[in-house]
Amino acid sequence: MTREVAEGSALWQPSEEVVANARVTHFVHWLWERGVLTETYDDLWRWSVTEVDAFWDAIWSYFEVVGERGGGPVREGGPMPVDGLKWFPGATVNYAANALRRAEDAPDDTALIFRSEAGGHRVLTYRELALHVAEVRAGLAELGVGKGDRVAAYLPNIPEALVCFLAAASLGAIWSSCSPDFGSSSVIDRFAQIEPKVLIAVDGYAYNGKRFDRREIVGEIEAALPTLAATVLIPYLDPAATTDGLRAGMPYADLARPGGGPLEFEDVPFDHPLWVVYSSGTTGLPKPIVHGHGGIVLEHLKALTFHQDLGPEDVFFWYTTTGWMMWNYLIGGLLVGSTIVMYDGAPLDLWTLAAENGVTYMGVGAPYITASAKEGRRPGEEHDLSGLRGIGSTGSPLPPEGFAWVYDAVGKDLLLGSFSGGTDLCTGFVGPSPLLPLRAGVIQCRGLGAKVEAFGDTGDPVVDEVGELVITEPMPSMPVFFWNDEGGDRYRESYFDMYPGVWRHGDWVKILPDGGCVIYGRSDSTLNRGGIRMGTSDFYRVVEAFEEITDSLVIDTGRLGQEGRLLLYIQLAEGASLDDDLLGRLKREIRSALSPRHVPDEIHAVPGIPRTLSGKKLEVPVRKILQGTPVDKAANRDSMANPEILAHFTP
Repeated sequence: MTREVAEGSALWQPSEEVVANARVTHFVHWLWERGVLTETYDDLWRWSVTEVDAFWDAIWSYFEVVGERGGGPVREGGPMPVDGLKWFPGATVNYAANALRRAEDAPDDTALIFRSEAGGHRVLTYRELALHVAEVRAGLAELGVGKGDRVAAYLPNIPEALVCFLAAASLGAIWSSCSPDFGSSSVIDRFAQIEPKVLIAVDGYAYNGKRFDRREIVGEIEAALPTLAATVLIPYLDPAATTDGLRAGMPYADLARPGGGPLEFEDVPFDHPLWVVYSSGTTGLPKPIVHGHGGIVLEHLKALTFHQDLGPEDVFFWYTTTGWMMWNYLIGGLLVGSTIVMYDGAPLDLWTLAAENGVTYMGVGAPYITASAKEGRRPGEEHDLSGLRGIGSTGSPLPPEGFAWVYDAVGKDLLLGSFSGGTDLCTGFVGPSPLLPLRAGVIQCRGLGAKVEAFGDTGDPVVDEVGELVITEPMPSMPVFFWNDEGGDRYRESYFDMYPGVWRHGDWVKILPDGGCVIYGRSDSTLNRGGIRMGTSDFYRVVEAFEEITDSLVIDTGRLGQEGRLLLYIQLAEGASLDDDLLGRLKREIRSALSPRHVPDEIHAVPGIPRTLSGKKLEVPVRKILQGTPVDKAANRDSMANPEILAHFTP
């Protein structure tokens, strides 16, 4: 890690030019012309969460959403979707029509740059992308796919995934995807719940220099899905398929129909299901979360434009797989007319990828930033990153030192956008703003239209104190429903059980007096030692600052009314050992930086830290295992990136 920096230290201040040119500033001026007068970001946020209907109606109008608004209200019913709330009743919209509007306005602009670890490189204009979508749409229609049918995809982050998704959405079909690094049981647990009509899969993929044949697993998945009318296998293991340009009839000749007709879009109701995404499924079946066309269009237009300041001249990249909601967020770059960069492979050197492809906004998980810092990388000196205006960080809290490293080693003129949100709303509801200063360890603001608050022990809002992260007004991208959840019981239990009518997200957050936010980790994995409550992110910041430690997991085994043991597991860097010197230094630093109560009762070296396929640490399942829950009941191995590691976490 780089220099130590105190939480809240100033790192970046927007210039007058940045503020003047920010797209959110243009929106503010647009609102002024319509009688909505706000001066500061805080003014704008407060208006957006108190005049909820007016705000979301303004989003539709400002972005000139492709669809029929109709004359109905913004909302009826409610107060939350689980209670029957309907957004824009009577309106019709189609995600694909909005994502491909530049095929009409600027057809020769670049829509997609694809790179793969194996050397694949493709570029598609908006015109070419729309052509491929039309061809695949015709193929899906020929297979009988129509409005409401499910199309399941077992695909990497490749152009075919984007084309097939947009084709399905154009028909009003419902998309759902898993990355091919998922095992068969994990995929079946997800897809069997939604009973798909068509499965689209690759025969294999490459990762970190190795090739993985998935044909046998595809067969297992196919056999477990009796509703399938067809399976389309894309020959991705063939080197030619990763290097040749994506063109008519290749590499999915069984699906594309060249000359199959013009690209058309099925008008669907605002809340018509767009896709099904899934909770991590670390315990029990993953929750099949359904988002609607209209809610995602409005939310992603707002977030990408006003918080990340993206537009048609931007090249937008986020390192992700199709099994993580950040893939859904990345392809949202098409909604704002950006060029999106899709990359398939291990994160070997994303800084080089960004430089070679002219990326203007680069998104990664927080662990990639901390790992780059530990490796002593200086990307701003190693590459020409002068065009990079922003870096996004998500997946876990980024420590203050990670913030500082970006400005020391990457560039001083860019905006580091730390996000927190999740699959549940398919967005970040706290994140960056080009209008506000940035401080180490502090997320700049609550998102427009997102009434995020911290609830204290009494269930009332608190400021400058750590509390439960809640959302007290509805957002259009909240799930329309969970699949197979008649009556909404599972939906209600997931978010509204603790505070009826209020969304509880499950994170600890502190809302600062100026609206900044600090996330402290999951509230169900908090450390409570002698009455001192602390999020795990504070612990990891201290422990992972040691050069000898590459990763860590801290678990409090206590139960309600019964204090347990505090256990620290560390993954050592190559050549390091957990000797008395390291143990002593660790304990002294934890005692000094945190509190004497948070010195672990036990410290163990392990070969790795258990993580989900999307990279999140498995704090809650490991806690259950250490409290005596059998491993197979506490954690779903198929949802893990490294299930073999669980053997090192037993009572």
